[in-house]
Amino acid sequence: MRILVVGASGTIGQKVVETLKPSHEVLRAGRNGADVKVDIMSPDSITAMYKSIGHIDAVINASGGANFKTVSDLTPELNEKGVESKLKGQINLVLLGREYLNNGGSFTLTTGVMMDDPIPMGSSAAMANGGVKAFVKAAAIEMPRGIRINCVSPNIVQESWEKLGHLFAGFTPVSAERVARAYVKSVEGSQNGQNYEVY
Repeated sequence: MRILVVGASGTIGQKVVETLKPSHEVLRAGRNGADVKVDIMSPDSITAMYKSIGHIDAVINASGGANFKTVSDLTPELNEKGVESKLKGQINLVLLGREYLNNGGSFTLTTGVMMDDPIPMGSSAAMANGGVKAFVKAAAIEMPRGIRINCVSPNIVQESWEKLGHLFAGFTPVSAERVARAYVKSVEGSQNGQNYEVY
């Protein structure tokens, strides 16, 4: 398969690329260190990316961010990052990429543990994750041409524990390699409308 991985230079994205490369043609997309540049917060950038690479069999998104603030400190402006990046950015990858996806292809988006197992300062990220999960579940029943859509909900990964572990008190991190297997399951399998939890 010809697979596009958005966020390919991130912790999870790198492992997804590494896991898929032996069996597939993998195109890396992102803001830095990628085969093709893209800013998922810009619909024009997403469209330009798809035009430059042409038709593909699968799209994986391992990018998207949100601000970590307490609800008391969270403002509409700070919340906007989660809306524009984690939520709308991922959905726009689907809406703008449908025509470039081959029949029977797949989209795999990324949610996260915080929407189901909340942490302090995680409400904005949880909001975006929950929106993505709901979109995937609803969109799956009407995707055209046999196209499937799923999402992966990773726990905090071991490789990010030193930097982010203080936000996840009591959580048991998982390896990025284990998380990458969920993306492989989505791309190479047949399931649709699923949120693969990797806890």
